[in-house]
Amino acid sequence: MTTRDTQLLAIRPIISSIKISANMSEDERFQNLTLRPVIKLQNELFILVFRNYIAKHKNVFYQLTIEKRLNYIENAVHKDIKFRNSLKGIIIGQFTTEEYEKYILNSSALNKRMMSIVKQRLQSNIQLFDKPEILKAV
Repeated sequence: MTTRDTQLLAIRPIISSIKISANMSEDERFQNLTLRPVIKLQNELFILVFRNYIAKHKNVFYQLTIEKRLNYIENAVHKDIKFRNSLKGIIIGQFTTEEYEKYILNSSALNKRMMSIVKQRLQSNIQLFDKPEILKAV
């Protein structure tokens, strides 16, 4: 294993609730051992990236109801190809070389799992996307 791979694995959070079993599919195993820890590690970055996405789309998000905000997040993650590719890059850039080799064998299915987890994470952090208050000079 390269130094880079060792360092990447060392900074990943441990998710104690993850269970690995022998009858698990390879995709599910990859999701639990690689995707979930990487996505958890990158959570703060995903929040910043989505705040930037909101700003670049004229802050429309802030005028929406909670239900429509949840749909907005889902559409951004699943239908905005540029945004989706950016999210994938944030995740794939944290893969070890071995993980990347496993990823490319079934990237389509793993991309769906990735985007589903990111969408859930953004939606569960929706309170962090309240409109920032403008500070007035006293």
